[in-house]
Amino acid sequence: MNANKKQLIAFETIKILKSRTDSFPDDTTIARNAPFHKAFLKAFESKFEELHTSSDTLLNIGSWIHGLNTTLGQSFFEGVAHILCDGDKKSFPGAQYRLYAEQERVISEHMTDLKNGTIAPNTIMEDEMLRNSATGNLVVGANFTADCFFEDEEKIVAIELKSVRPNSGETRGEKQKILKAKAALRHYYSTIPGCAHKKIYYFFGFPFDPTAETDTGADKAAFMKNMIEFSKFCAPEDILLAGELWSFLSGEPNTMNEILNIIKDISEASFSDDFNFLCSAHSIQVDLDRYRKIVSKWHLCDEEKFVDHWHYIDSATQKDIIKYKNVSPFSEDGKYNDKRANVLNDFLKH
Repeated sequence: MNANKKQLIAFETIKILKSRTDSFPDDTTIARNAPFHKAFLKAFESKFEELHTSSDTLLNIGSWIHGLNTTLGQSFFEGVAHILCDGDKKSFPGAQYRLYAEQERVISEHMTDLKNGTIAPNTIMEDEMLRNSATGNLVVGANFTADCFFEDEEKIVAIELKSVRPNSGETRGEKQKILKAKAALRHYYSTIPGCAHKKIYYFFGFPFDPTAETDTGADKAAFMKNMIEFSKFCAPEDILLAGELWSFLSGEPNTMNEILNIIKDISEASFSDDFNFLCSAHSIQVDLDRYRKIVSKWHLCDEEKFVDHWHYIDSATQKDIIKYKNVSPFSEDGKYNDKRANVLNDFLKH
Protein backbone atom coordinates (compact mmCIF):
# COMPACT_ATOMS: atom_id res chain seq x y z
CA MET A 1 0.00 0.00 0.00
CA ASN A 2 1.47 3.36 -0.97
CA ALA A 3 2.07 6.20 1.49
CA ASN A 4 -0.81 8.34 0.22
CA LYS A 5 -3.40 5.60 0.74
CA LYS A 6 -2.03 4.90 4.21
CA GLN A 7 -2.44 8.61 4.96
CA LEU A 8 -6.03 8.61 3.72
CA ILE A 9 -6.85 5.59 5.91
CA ALA A 10 -5.17 7.40 8.81
CA PHE A 11 -7.48 10.39 8.23
CA GLU A 12 -10.51 8.09 8.48
CA THR A 13 -9.10 6.57 11.67
CA ILE A 14 -8.38 9.93 13.30
CA LYS A 15 -11.91 11.22 12.58
CA ILE A 16 -13.48 8.22 14.28
CA LEU A 17 -11.09 8.25 17.22
CA LYS A 18 -11.69 11.95 17.83
CA SER A 19 -15.46 11.49 17.67
CA ARG A 20 -15.50 8.46 19.95
CA THR A 21 -13.03 10.05 22.38
CA ASP A 22 -15.23 13.13 22.73
CA SER A 23 -18.31 10.98 23.36
CA PHE A 24 -16.74 8.49 25.76
CA PRO A 25 -18.86 8.24 28.94
CA ASP A 26 -17.41 9.53 32.21
CA ASP A 27 -18.63 10.43 35.69
CA THR A 28 -20.63 13.37 34.30
CA THR A 29 -22.48 11.30 31.69
CA ILE A 30 -26.20 11.20 32.34
CA ALA A 31 -27.38 7.65 32.98
CA ARG A 32 -29.27 6.26 30.03
CA ASN A 33 -32.94 5.53 30.70
CA ALA A 34 -33.25 1.78 30.16
CA PRO A 35 -35.71 0.51 32.78
CA PHE A 36 -36.06 -3.03 31.43
CA HIS A 37 -32.29 -3.48 31.10
CA LYS A 38 -31.79 -2.17 34.65
CA ALA A 39 -34.47 -4.47 36.01
CA PHE A 40 -32.72 -7.52 34.58
CA LEU A 41 -29.25 -6.28 35.56
CA LYS A 42 -30.22 -6.12 39.25
CA ALA A 43 -29.57 -9.87 39.36
CA PHE A 44 -25.90 -9.20 38.56
CA GLU A 45 -25.15 -6.40 41.04
CA SER A 46 -22.72 -8.56 43.02
CA LYS A 47 -20.87 -9.38 39.81
CA PHE A 48 -20.63 -5.68 38.97
CA GLU A 49 -19.19 -4.95 42.41
CA GLU A 50 -16.47 -7.54 41.78
CA LEU A 51 -15.67 -5.74 38.53
CA HIS A 52 -15.77 -2.32 40.27
CA THR A 53 -18.51 -1.07 37.97
CA SER A 54 -22.27 -0.49 37.92
CA SER A 55 -25.26 -1.13 35.71
CA ASP A 56 -25.39 2.55 34.71
CA THR A 57 -21.76 2.47 33.64
CA LEU A 58 -22.25 -0.72 31.63
CA LEU A 59 -25.33 0.69 29.90
CA ASN A 60 -23.43 3.85 28.95
CA ILE A 61 -20.47 1.84 27.69
CA GLY A 62 -22.84 -0.44 25.77
CA SER A 63 -24.43 2.59 24.11
CA TRP A 64 -20.96 3.94 23.28
CA ILE A 65 -19.90 0.61 21.74
CA HIS A 66 -23.11 0.56 19.70
CA GLY A 67 -22.21 4.01 18.39
CA LEU A 68 -18.75 2.78 17.41
CA ASN A 69 -20.27 -0.20 15.60
CA THR A 70 -22.60 2.12 13.70
CA THR A 71 -19.77 4.47 12.74
CA LEU A 72 -17.60 1.60 11.50
CA GLY A 73 -20.45 0.15 9.46
CA GLN A 74 -21.72 3.41 7.98
CA SER A 75 -18.49 5.32 7.54
CA PHE A 76 -15.14 3.66 8.15
CA PHE A 77 -15.47 0.41 6.18
CA GLU A 78 -16.95 2.20 3.18
CA GLY A 79 -14.37 4.97 3.33
CA VAL A 80 -11.42 2.56 3.47
CA ALA A 81 -12.90 0.42 0.68
CA HIS A 82 -13.17 3.48 -1.57
CA ILE A 83 -9.58 4.48 -0.79
CA LEU A 84 -8.17 1.05 -1.61
CA CYS A 85 -9.90 0.58 -4.97
CA ASP A 86 -10.18 4.26 -5.98
CA GLY A 87 -13.92 3.70 -6.10
CA ASP A 88 -17.00 5.28 -4.56
CA LYS A 89 -20.56 4.68 -3.46
CA LYS A 90 -22.75 4.81 -6.55
CA SER A 91 -26.48 4.90 -7.21
CA PHE A 92 -27.99 3.45 -10.38
CA PRO A 93 -31.40 4.72 -11.55
CA GLY A 94 -33.54 1.94 -13.00
CA ALA A 95 -34.69 4.14 -15.91
CA GLN A 96 -31.09 4.29 -17.17
CA TYR A 97 -29.90 0.81 -16.13
CA ARG A 98 -32.50 -1.44 -17.71
CA LEU A 99 -32.75 -5.21 -18.05
CA TYR A 100 -34.74 -7.63 -20.18
CA ALA A 101 -38.22 -8.75 -19.19
CA GLU A 102 -37.11 -12.35 -19.70
CA GLN A 103 -34.29 -11.81 -17.21
CA GLU A 104 -36.78 -10.57 -14.62
CA ARG A 105 -38.87 -13.69 -15.17
CA VAL A 106 -36.01 -16.18 -14.86
CA ILE A 107 -34.60 -14.36 -11.82
CA SER A 108 -37.98 -14.60 -10.08
CA GLU A 109 -38.17 -18.33 -10.87
CA HIS A 110 -34.59 -18.81 -9.75
CA MET A 111 -35.22 -17.13 -6.39
CA THR A 112 -38.26 -19.37 -5.81
CA ASP A 113 -36.14 -22.44 -6.57
CA LEU A 114 -33.43 -21.25 -4.19
CA LYS A 115 -35.98 -20.62 -1.44
CA ASN A 116 -37.53 -24.07 -1.92
CA GLY A 117 -34.10 -25.69 -1.97
CA THR A 118 -34.69 -27.37 -5.34
CA ILE A 119 -31.41 -25.91 -6.62
CA ALA A 120 -28.23 -24.68 -4.96
CA PRO A 121 -26.69 -21.26 -5.60
CA ASN A 122 -23.98 -21.32 -8.26
CA THR A 123 -22.40 -18.06 -9.43
CA ILE A 124 -21.18 -19.43 -12.78
CA MET A 125 -24.56 -20.96 -13.55
CA GLU A 126 -26.38 -17.77 -12.55
CA ASP A 127 -24.17 -15.61 -14.80
CA GLU A 128 -24.91 -17.98 -17.68
CA MET A 129 -28.63 -17.78 -16.87
CA LEU A 130 -28.49 -13.98 -17.14
CA ARG A 131 -26.61 -14.11 -20.46
CA ASN A 132 -28.99 -16.64 -21.99
CA SER A 133 -32.09 -14.69 -20.97
CA ALA A 134 -30.88 -11.34 -22.38
CA THR A 135 -33.51 -11.36 -25.15
CA GLY A 136 -36.80 -9.68 -25.99
CA ASN A 137 -38.04 -6.39 -24.60
CA LEU A 138 -36.15 -4.16 -22.19
CA VAL A 139 -37.91 -2.98 -19.03
CA VAL A 140 -37.12 -0.36 -16.44
CA GLY A 141 -35.13 -1.88 -13.64
CA ALA A 142 -35.30 -1.12 -9.92
CA ASN A 143 -33.09 1.63 -8.51
CA PHE A 144 -30.11 0.23 -6.66
CA THR A 145 -27.01 1.50 -4.86
CA ALA A 146 -23.62 -0.18 -4.53
CA ASP A 147 -21.74 0.61 -1.33
CA CYS A 148 -18.48 0.32 -3.25
CA PHE A 149 -18.17 0.53 -7.03
CA PHE A 150 -15.14 0.61 -9.30
CA GLU A 151 -14.15 -0.23 -12.84
CA ASP A 152 -10.83 -1.16 -14.42
CA GLU A 153 -9.71 -2.44 -17.82
CA GLU A 154 -11.12 -5.92 -17.27
CA LYS A 155 -14.03 -5.73 -14.87
CA ILE A 156 -16.88 -3.75 -13.34
CA VAL A 157 -17.22 -4.42 -9.62
CA ALA A 158 -20.04 -3.60 -7.21
CA ILE A 159 -19.94 -4.61 -3.55
CA GLU A 160 -22.65 -4.66 -0.89
CA LEU A 161 -20.73 -4.09 2.35
CA LYS A 162 -22.13 -5.85 5.43
CA SER A 163 -20.80 -5.18 8.92
CA VAL A 164 -23.46 -7.38 10.53
CA ARG A 165 -24.84 -10.73 9.50
CA PRO A 166 -28.05 -10.37 7.45
CA ASN A 167 -31.10 -12.45 8.31
CA SER A 168 -32.70 -14.89 5.89
CA GLY A 169 -35.27 -12.47 4.48
CA GLU A 170 -32.69 -9.75 3.98
CA THR A 171 -30.31 -12.17 2.24
CA ARG A 172 -33.02 -13.30 -0.16
CA GLY A 173 -33.92 -9.71 -1.05
CA GLU A 174 -30.30 -8.67 -1.46
CA LYS A 175 -29.50 -11.67 -3.67
CA GLN A 176 -32.46 -10.91 -5.94
CA LYS A 177 -31.37 -7.27 -6.12
CA ILE A 178 -27.85 -8.34 -7.02
CA LEU A 179 -28.99 -10.63 -9.84
CA LYS A 180 -31.15 -7.88 -11.34
CA ALA A 181 -28.33 -5.37 -10.91
CA LYS A 182 -25.85 -7.65 -12.68
CA ALA A 183 -28.28 -8.00 -15.58
CA ALA A 184 -28.82 -4.23 -15.78
CA LEU A 185 -25.09 -3.47 -15.55
CA ARG A 186 -24.31 -6.07 -18.21
CA HIS A 187 -26.77 -4.50 -20.62
CA TYR A 188 -25.64 -0.94 -19.91
CA TYR A 189 -21.94 -1.64 -20.38
CA SER A 190 -22.58 -3.70 -23.52
CA THR A 191 -23.68 -0.43 -25.16
CA ILE A 192 -20.50 1.46 -24.14
CA PRO A 193 -17.67 1.27 -26.70
CA GLY A 194 -14.77 -0.77 -25.39
CA CYS A 195 -16.67 -2.08 -22.37
CA ALA A 196 -18.66 -5.02 -23.71
CA HIS A 197 -15.84 -7.46 -22.87
CA LYS A 198 -15.68 -6.49 -19.20
CA LYS A 199 -16.84 -9.02 -16.62
CA ILE A 200 -19.54 -7.95 -14.16
CA TYR A 201 -19.06 -8.78 -10.48
CA TYR A 202 -21.40 -8.05 -7.58
CA PHE A 203 -20.33 -9.29 -4.16
CA PHE A 204 -21.39 -9.30 -0.55
CA GLY A 205 -18.40 -7.90 1.34
CA PHE A 206 -17.79 -8.70 5.03
CA PRO A 207 -14.94 -6.67 6.61
CA PHE A 208 -14.02 -9.40 9.12
CA ASP A 209 -14.99 -12.91 10.18
CA PRO A 210 -16.47 -12.93 13.72
CA THR A 211 -16.15 -16.74 13.79
CA ALA A 212 -12.38 -16.71 13.16
CA GLU A 213 -9.80 -17.46 15.83
CA THR A 214 -7.44 -14.65 14.76
CA ASP A 215 -7.92 -10.98 13.83
CA THR A 216 -7.38 -11.54 10.11
CA GLY A 217 -8.43 -15.18 9.90
CA ALA A 218 -11.43 -16.43 7.95
CA ASP A 219 -13.29 -19.67 7.43
CA LYS A 220 -15.84 -19.00 4.73
CA ALA A 221 -17.63 -22.34 5.10
CA ALA A 222 -18.07 -21.91 8.86
CA PHE A 223 -19.01 -18.25 8.44
CA MET A 224 -21.75 -19.05 5.93
CA LYS A 225 -23.02 -21.97 8.00
CA ASN A 226 -23.31 -19.66 11.01
CA MET A 227 -25.81 -17.44 9.17
CA ILE A 228 -29.39 -18.68 8.90
CA GLU A 229 -30.15 -19.82 5.34
CA PHE A 230 -27.30 -17.76 3.88
CA SER A 231 -25.96 -20.80 2.00
CA LYS A 232 -29.45 -21.35 0.56
CA PHE A 233 -29.20 -18.15 -1.48
CA CYS A 234 -25.47 -17.46 -1.84
CA ALA A 235 -22.51 -19.40 -3.16
CA PRO A 236 -19.03 -18.96 -1.62
CA GLU A 237 -18.04 -17.05 -4.77
CA ASP A 238 -20.72 -14.45 -3.99
CA ILE A 239 -18.90 -13.17 -0.91
CA LEU A 240 -15.57 -11.58 -0.08
CA LEU A 241 -14.66 -12.22 3.55
CA ALA A 242 -12.13 -10.47 5.83
CA GLY A 243 -8.66 -10.36 4.26
CA GLU A 244 -10.05 -11.61 0.96
CA LEU A 245 -12.20 -8.47 0.72
CA TRP A 246 -9.46 -5.97 1.56
CA SER A 247 -6.85 -7.59 -0.70
CA PHE A 248 -9.35 -7.78 -3.56
CA LEU A 249 -9.99 -4.05 -3.20
CA SER A 250 -6.31 -3.11 -3.03
CA GLY A 251 -4.93 -5.71 -5.42
CA GLU A 252 -2.22 -6.44 -2.83
CA PRO A 253 -1.74 -9.22 -0.25
CA ASN A 254 -1.92 -8.68 3.53
CA THR A 255 -3.96 -5.49 3.18
CA MET A 256 -6.14 -6.23 6.21
CA ASN A 257 -3.00 -6.48 8.36
CA GLU A 258 -1.82 -3.11 7.05
CA ILE A 259 -5.17 -1.46 7.84
CA LEU A 260 -5.18 -2.86 11.38
CA ASN A 261 -1.58 -1.74 11.91
CA ILE A 262 -2.44 1.82 10.86
CA ILE A 263 -5.32 1.88 13.34
CA LYS A 264 -3.15 0.44 16.12
CA ASP A 265 -0.38 2.97 15.44
CA ILE A 266 -2.85 5.82 16.02
CA SER A 267 -5.08 4.22 18.67
CA GLU A 268 -2.81 4.58 21.66
CA ALA A 269 -3.53 5.93 25.13
CA SER A 270 -1.70 9.12 24.15
CA PHE A 271 -4.05 9.82 21.22
CA SER A 272 -5.90 12.76 22.78
CA ASP A 273 -2.71 14.42 24.04
CA ASP A 274 -0.98 13.92 20.69
CA PHE A 275 -3.99 15.20 18.73
CA ASN A 276 -4.27 18.28 20.93
CA PHE A 277 -0.55 18.95 20.56
CA LEU A 278 -0.70 18.80 16.74
CA CYS A 279 -3.60 21.25 16.79
CA SER A 280 -2.08 23.67 19.29
CA ALA A 281 -0.78 27.04 18.07
CA HIS A 282 2.69 26.91 16.48
CA SER A 283 3.17 23.29 17.59
CA ILE A 284 5.88 22.64 15.00
CA GLN A 285 7.95 25.54 16.32
CA VAL A 286 7.26 24.59 19.93
CA ASP A 287 8.58 21.02 19.53
CA LEU A 288 9.59 20.01 16.00
CA ASP A 289 10.87 16.59 17.06
CA ARG A 290 7.65 15.66 18.85
CA TYR A 291 5.59 16.83 15.87
CA ARG A 292 7.70 14.72 13.52
CA LYS A 293 7.44 11.66 15.76
CA ILE A 294 3.64 11.84 15.95
CA VAL A 295 2.95 12.45 12.26
CA SER A 296 5.41 9.73 11.26
CA LYS A 297 3.78 7.17 13.55
CA TRP A 298 0.35 8.26 12.31
CA HIS A 299 1.36 7.75 8.65
CA LEU A 300 0.73 11.41 7.76
CA CYS A 301 3.14 11.65 4.83
CA ASP A 302 2.19 15.23 3.91
CA GLU A 303 2.86 16.42 7.45
CA GLU A 304 6.23 14.60 7.43
CA LYS A 305 7.09 16.51 4.27
CA PHE A 306 6.14 19.83 5.86
CA VAL A 307 8.32 19.06 8.87
CA ASP A 308 11.27 18.12 6.67
CA HIS A 309 10.93 21.40 4.73
CA TRP A 310 9.83 23.56 7.65
CA HIS A 311 12.80 25.93 7.46
CA TYR A 312 11.86 26.74 3.86
CA ILE A 313 8.13 27.07 4.66
CA ASP A 314 8.80 29.15 7.77
CA SER A 315 10.97 31.61 5.86
CA ALA A 316 8.35 32.22 3.13
CA THR A 317 7.05 35.77 2.75
CA GLN A 318 3.90 35.03 0.74
CA LYS A 319 0.76 35.96 2.69
CA ASP A 320 -1.06 32.69 2.02
CA ILE A 321 1.91 30.62 3.22
CA ILE A 322 2.30 32.75 6.36
CA LYS A 323 -1.41 32.24 7.00
CA TYR A 324 -1.65 28.52 6.33
CA LYS A 325 1.61 27.41 7.94
CA ASN A 326 0.11 28.35 11.31
CA VAL A 327 -3.34 26.86 10.70
CA SER A 328 -4.21 23.69 12.62
CA PRO A 329 -3.83 20.51 10.53
CA PHE A 330 -7.11 19.18 11.92
CA SER A 331 -10.49 20.66 12.77
CA GLU A 332 -12.04 20.11 16.20
CA ASP A 333 -14.02 17.12 14.89
CA GLY A 334 -10.86 15.41 13.59
CA LYS A 335 -11.21 16.24 9.91
CA TYR A 336 -7.93 16.95 8.12
CA ASN A 337 -7.44 20.45 6.71
CA ASP A 338 -7.05 19.65 3.01
CA LYS A 339 -6.93 23.31 1.97
CA ARG A 340 -3.92 23.97 4.19
CA ALA A 341 -2.17 20.86 2.87
CA ASN A 342 -2.86 21.81 -0.76
CA VAL A 343 -1.47 25.33 -0.28
CA LEU A 344 1.72 24.08 1.39
CA ASN A 345 2.19 21.25 -1.13
CA ASP A 346 1.80 23.67 -4.06
CA PHE A 347 4.35 25.98 -2.46
CA LEU A 348 6.89 23.17 -2.11
CA LYS A 349 6.52 22.26 -5.80
CA HIS A 350 7.88 25.64 -6.90
